[in-house]
Amino acid sequence: MRNAIVKTCISLAAGILIGAFGIGAVHAQQSGIKRTVLMKHALSVQGHDAVMGHAEIGAGMETGKHTHPGEERGYVEEGNLILHIDGKPARALKAGDTFSIEPGVAHNAKATGTAAAKVLAVYVVEKNKPFAPPAK
Repeated sequence: MRNAIVKTCISLAAGILIGAFGIGAVHAQQSGIKRTVLMKHALSVQGHDAVMGHAEIGAGMETGKHTHPGEERGYVEEGNLILHIDGKPARALKAGDTFSIEPGVAHNAKATGTAAAKVLAVYVVEKNKPFAPPAK
């Protein structure tokens, strides 16, 4: 049932051209990584948006160390990855695992194994801030 819901959401979002998770022009994709915004909605918390996104990270590829101006909560749909979050030990994640990343904390995810890793994530972020700037 859950996979059917996710596939329906992805199908509905296929025609949406929202750049950088809803911030402006079409976001350039890093080679080997496909990001899709499934939903962006203003929250009742003034100055914040909820963003639901789907990422597919090709085998052996990584997101690159970056941050977000808010919280990230994720669910690994398929594949395996190593998640590096500053200040914490690296975590090996597989399909069915979840993770949380606090605002402004640098992190990087690398797909391991022979197949792509697919992740569904929900963000609560400050409006009008760069969505995923590279970490220093």
